[in-house]
Amino acid sequence: MASLAEMRIEDVEEPSMDPQARPEELRLLEALLFASTEPLDQATLAKRMPDGVDVKAALAQLQVEYASRGVNLVRIANKWTFRTAGDLAWLMTRESTETRKLSRAAIEVLAIIAYHQPVTRAEIEEIRGVVTSKGTLDVLLETGWIRPRGRRKTPGRPLTFGTTESFLSQFSLEALGDLPGLEELRGTGLLDTRLPTGFTVPNPSDDPTPREDEDPLEPGDLDLALAPPVEPEPPSEGGGGD
Repeated sequence: MASLAEMRIEDVEEPSMDPQARPEELRLLEALLFASTEPLDQATLAKRMPDGVDVKAALAQLQVEYASRGVNLVRIANKWTFRTAGDLAWLMTRESTETRKLSRAAIEVLAIIAYHQPVTRAEIEEIRGVVTSKGTLDVLLETGWIRPRGRRKTPGRPLTFGTTESFLSQFSLEALGDLPGLEELRGTGLLDTRLPTGFTVPNPSDDPTPREDEDPLEPGDLDLALAPPVEPEPPSEGGGGD
């Protein structure tokens, strides 16, 4: 019986100790992704891998391996990173509750930008039906979830806004196309089931290329986005007339 037990132990232990049992490229990818402080795209990973490695296939295999673990390999905005498994999010409750809560106005503005980008402040106000304070946009800019992306080719050349990779990361979206559509929003109760005839939810796009009605940002536009409004100078007293 002792020899039989030894045979069973050997049968179980030997495969797990075999260094060739798992492709080396998976270990390399793990090391790169764990060491990085931010998500990495496939091209960046490929530069660090040996020649001939099919990085796309290796990432897919690694993703399957980690699917049932406490940490999952996920793709966000075409970049790869390790994240805590969704069903274990409760472990991070303390960190989540310590973050600043967005106002209802900020949530509405964020949703409009996500679905309608590129969109200007005036267009946001037209959709909401109320004036949007500059402070609301400032809060969203400070979170890093939205960004100025261009200027509309209209009088005054207002800034257009869009979402960022941080927005996708925060809400665990691979792309903007993963945002819920009309039927999903109805199902969650976020939209009234008695909607006006012809009501639609736009298909969001995060294509960074300027649209036909957009000009690219100019130097200093990013600074102006968070700058306080310039107060007009008071008229000088006793100035000579023409």
